[in-house]
Amino acid sequence: MKIKCVLLIICLLSTAVQANDKSAVSARGIKEPWRGVHLGIGNKKAVEQLTSVVPRLAGLGVNVIVGEINYGYQYKSHPELARDNACNAKQIKNLLAVCRRHRVRLIPQFQCLGHQSWSKNTAPLLINYPEFDETPGKYPDNEGIYCRSWCPLHPEVNKVAFALMDELIEVFEADALHVGLDEVFLIGEDACTRCKGKDKATLFAKAVNDYYKHIAGKHKIEMLMWGDRLIDAKIINYGKWEASANDTAKAVDLISKNIIICDWHYELRKEYESVPMFLKKGFRVWPSSWKKTDAAMAFVDYSKRHGNARMLGHLNTTWGAVKINELPTFKPLRYATESFK
Repeated sequence: MKIKCVLLIICLLSTAVQANDKSAVSARGIKEPWRGVHLGIGNKKAVEQLTSVVPRLAGLGVNVIVGEINYGYQYKSHPELARDNACNAKQIKNLLAVCRRHRVRLIPQFQCLGHQSWSKNTAPLLINYPEFDETPGKYPDNEGIYCRSWCPLHPEVNKVAFALMDELIEVFEADALHVGLDEVFLIGEDACTRCKGKDKATLFAKAVNDYYKHIAGKHKIEMLMWGDRLIDAKIINYGKWEASANDTAKAVDLISKNIIICDWHYELRKEYESVPMFLKKGFRVWPSSWKKTDAAMAFVDYSKRHGNARMLGHLNTTWGAVKINELPTFKPLRYATESFK
């Protein structure tokens, strides 16, 4: 009888340990589907608001948050690159603590290469280091372009970018970093003495591989990126925003298959052919939708039909379409989280 009791206790303890292990793994977004939300946290207020809403997001089923911070952190290595309303380490640690308490994986994002301006406002990197600009001296007030890019071949730019990455990885205690890389329209420009005449896919792949080597090689953590520049607009008819019409798509075969591709599409379609394309090439894929509920639902449903261990779940982007404190009521997010429970 005593032996049976001991065996029963061991069995119960083993079950409890396995349950705890499963919860811990799920918190890292490894075993469970990734039920994610992407939002900007580039200022103190946004970080504080997100910290307060994490419990409600977790209750909804969110287990991954991608926080795009960019120049919204008070960097020590390059304080000149922090925006005036940048958050500090204490605020990030408070956010991280709440995320861990509610078993939510927190992944920081630092936008690389493209999106170095918005409207007439140029980001701090190119203001402080104009020599890094892919189109130096061109497009005053950013007229005639979508967003500025930094030059992927400038010998000093990665030193600065990597220093910022290092700080973010440290303060977030990150096990992954999202490097952006969407909508890079200015690359291999004639205005750049280093890039002029060079193959744009090769240039883009070099940038991706540089970041991957630093993130996965030095830090031994995962790297995520947006996938639009890796989709050939001539083959998949997404248009020049959701796919590449500027000859970067061949880079898809020149980069590591260990990179996680966030495949964003925001319009209603019958098919989202890039999902099986990326899966076939060996990538892990995290389909990503936005604010149109019907489009988000269609994308979620289409992705689920392509059952694959490398199809991770769903990421809901926000891009200012919903206030942070209203995220738990965001219909596309609610549909996606429920679909992947």
